[in-house]
Amino acid sequence: MSITQSDVAYTAVATAENGRDGRVATHDGQLDVVVNPPKELGGSGAGTNPEQLFAAGYSACFQGALGVVAKNVNADISGSTVTAEVGIGKNDEGFGLIVKISAVIPNVDAATAKELIEKAHEVCPYSKATRGNITVELAV
Repeated sequence: MSITQSDVAYTAVATAENGRDGRVATHDGQLDVVVNPPKELGGSGAGTNPEQLFAAGYSACFQGALGVVAKNVNADISGSTVTAEVGIGKNDEGFGLIVKISAVIPNVDAATAKELIEKAHEVCPYSKATRGNITVELAV
């Protein structure tokens, strides 16, 4: 379900210069990085790239969603980590993305960990935004 402008509690604003081979910064100055295509895509690999930024944001957001669902069922996720792998490749429309989300949750059994990440995938805003648009694989 989408939200309306009146539902918005926070808006992040970032501006890019020169696309994949330039600079991207947030308006509050908290993020200001050089971006370059990775060597695998013919670039210098000297800076970060949009896929790394997406992976960082998705993993952080998913970890937050994991915390929300764990709290609802009194599961201990202390010491847990979430890793997002974002792949980019050519498809019929130009380029596409694929994501693998892996979670390590040391204080729960494998079945509980699987259930928690599946529930987190349902509530995570990044997961909602990508659902039906790209392949997202979940792993524990």
